[in-house]
Amino acid sequence: MKIYSYKDLTQQEIEKLCSRKAEDDNLIQSRVQSIISTVKSDGDSALLSYAEKFDNVKLSSLFMDKEEFNELAKQIPKEVKNAINIAYQNIYKFHEAQLKTEAKIETMPGVNCWREVRAIEKVGLYIPGGTAVLPSTFLMLGIPAKIAGCKEIVVCSPPQSDGKINTYIAYVSTLLNIEKVYLVGGAQAVGAMAFGTETVPKVDKIFGPGNRYVTEAKKLVQNTVAIDMPAGPSEVLVIADETANPSFVAADLLAQAEHGIDSQTVLVATSKKIIDTVISEIKKQVIDLPRKDIASKAIENSYVVYAENLAEAMEFSNLYAPEHLILATENFEPLIPLISNAGSVFLGNLTPESAGDYASGTNHTLPTSGFASAFSGVSVDTFLKKITFQHLSAQGLQNIGNTVEVLAEAEGLQAHKNAITIRLKENGY
Repeated sequence: MKIYSYKDLTQQEIEKLCSRKAEDDNLIQSRVQSIISTVKSDGDSALLSYAEKFDNVKLSSLFMDKEEFNELAKQIPKEVKNAINIAYQNIYKFHEAQLKTEAKIETMPGVNCWREVRAIEKVGLYIPGGTAVLPSTFLMLGIPAKIAGCKEIVVCSPPQSDGKINTYIAYVSTLLNIEKVYLVGGAQAVGAMAFGTETVPKVDKIFGPGNRYVTEAKKLVQNTVAIDMPAGPSEVLVIADETANPSFVAADLLAQAEHGIDSQTVLVATSKKIIDTVISEIKKQVIDLPRKDIASKAIENSYVVYAENLAEAMEFSNLYAPEHLILATENFEPLIPLISNAGSVFLGNLTPESAGDYASGTNHTLPTSGFASAFSGVSVDTFLKKITFQHLSAQGLQNIGNTVEVLAEAEGLQAHKNAITIRLKENGY
């Protein structure tokens, strides 16, 4: 891991460190464009072909139904089943509290305005299944979709080598009462949900994280369908001071690194001793990881920033806008008001990012690649539309009428003015 001193960095160097752009982005874009175009024109036949090409499986069907994954879910170990149940309960409890009814506001006598929520009717959930199967992501997307009241939930996840979904995905499907899971992965899944095929329904909005191909596909279909956010490779930024536990910090960095070789892990520390010890701990811990080759490559591409104090560390963090921000310090309380850009924050030495990934209750589908400066993570709100309403009584029409007439006339929109004037005359004003 390369080490930088924050005070010695130029603005250009900081921008480069905060950039997640890879050298082969243009190549990926052209490949994804080809996949999306083929799915749009060839439908199911393209999906079957891509399953054989990318997933190394020849499918006889593009989906599994409720009866099939109910049977498959019986194979799940009891310990994993219990853990999924606890995670389900915590995530449900946290997200259920997000449903709120807003009050009606009388902006002036007789003029009432309010908002009401309506669920997005058809949503598409992409559940990754590449180098790691993620039933936790299914919980994070499916639970708020159910709470929001979405009428149709289309689930796509790559097939396993046996042409089926993973048993954990099957069990979560039963918890969420999902009707079908479509055996489609990657950019082709995004294309299928965006345009529809003979089998996969077209949706109104696509949700879910994925690799760079999935992220690029979501960007490319935005003119056709809404997306939750641009969510690419996972990332974590850890701010550590002398009160941090180096072994904990190393474990947190490796937890993100094992996601994929393009994962971003950044340490910002106010202690050179902590930096040296964390690097040493990473070398020790990575040896025992089943995914050590992946984690090691991600760590090779990661870096450390030395900051002279926590305020300086926070300044860099806000510029980086991390998906996950860990404050590995006993003095985290004063730092909370300083956070302006982060997807999800983990406070203190006993709060690992993996708690939020699985079971604390918060959502782990979060903005990456610096988009935390403008996007929020997935919530119940992400599955809702908020429609504004207004009602004018006779008194309200009289009170607001002249204001609207003057503004409409000032903008040269006579018909707008007439819509008020005709009502005023009809009511004797």
